[in-house]
Amino acid sequence: MIAARIILDLQTIVSRERNPTEPAVVTVGSIHGGTKHNIIPEEVRMQLTVRTMNDRFRKEVLEAIVRIAKAGALSAKAPEPIIRHDPERYTPALVNDAEMTKRFVRLFRGALGPDRVLERGMSMGGEDFSRFHRAGLKTFYWHLGSVAPERYEEAHSGGKPLPSTHSPHYWPAPAPTIRTGVLTMTLAVLDLAGKE
Repeated sequence: MIAARIILDLQTIVSRERNPTEPAVVTVGSIHGGTKHNIIPEEVRMQLTVRTMNDRFRKEVLEAIVRIAKAGALSAKAPEPIIRHDPERYTPALVNDAEMTKRFVRLFRGALGPDRVLERGMSMGGEDFSRFHRAGLKTFYWHLGSVAPERYEEAHSGGKPLPSTHSPHYWPAPAPTIRTGVLTMTLAVLDLAGKE
């Protein structure tokens, strides 16, 4: 009961405590407790994923998680929960270098056409490529469209939505995807090397 209450209360961090323009993700991705259907478990273990757009928001969300877990245990007269947080085991927000982004967007638009290179907002997905940026390297991470043009057109004219890449309904159009990926990667490397 305590674990169920905590899981539900954790959902209020994003829905009630965060500014909607400052997104966050709090997911209980793993919960384990008990050994039999008719025995109340002595302990329940939960593992969470937390994603935010910057370190300040992350700190606020982590503090809220601790507060909610402790309050859930206290309200049920249970022992204080053991909360472990490894500050190195997370995926920081991925932020592209602004100068490099402008440079490569211009380069890719020149090669592929301005209508085929679109800028998009930040995503709440987790990508460990962000660690390069955190280590002080200039980074540029781009998404490569990979579905067949007819599927894309159908989705953007009110038809069946495109599945995410983690869906069993996703599949790429191999030849144009590989061609475009190799072209853009090669252009980027040659540009960085000062060659045309």
